[in-house]
Amino acid sequence: MVTKYIKKSKEELKEELTEVQYKVTQENATESPFHNEYNNFYEKGIYVDITTGEPLFLSSDKFNSGCGWPAFSKPIDRSLIKEKMDTNHGMVRTEVRSKTGDAHLGHVFTDGPEEMGGLRYCINSASLKFISMDKMKDEGYEEYLDLLK
Repeated sequence: MVTKYIKKSKEELKEELTEVQYKVTQENATESPFHNEYNNFYEKGIYVDITTGEPLFLSSDKFNSGCGWPAFSKPIDRSLIKEKMDTNHGMVRTEVRSKTGDAHLGHVFTDGPEEMGGLRYCINSASLKFISMDKMKDEGYEEYLDLLK
């Protein structure tokens, strides 16, 4: 079986990613709130793991939570992410990581809109790459187009 999404080495990622993208995805850093690429961004499309291209979130599940980072009500498929307990900074939170790339994405909280399921996936823009709806077919994400309509 050929795997479409492959975890890259730390060396490859250091070459390909910006400093902030590397620190967030590989060193569990958090980018600045409100001053990041996708916080106030609402085009139609898909958000993928910046390290592997693996699909993670749909624009139709994105909402403005006011937290300063992109917020989603759910991932495209829960099997594409991993959740683990995070006790850093004197808090108990649930960290969200990408399945294949094991990239730090952000955290999930239970204070999301009830009408969207009650969850808020608070995700660092630096861990994501956005593919607009009009480019999804060309970039190999055609199977997700119907989920956006």
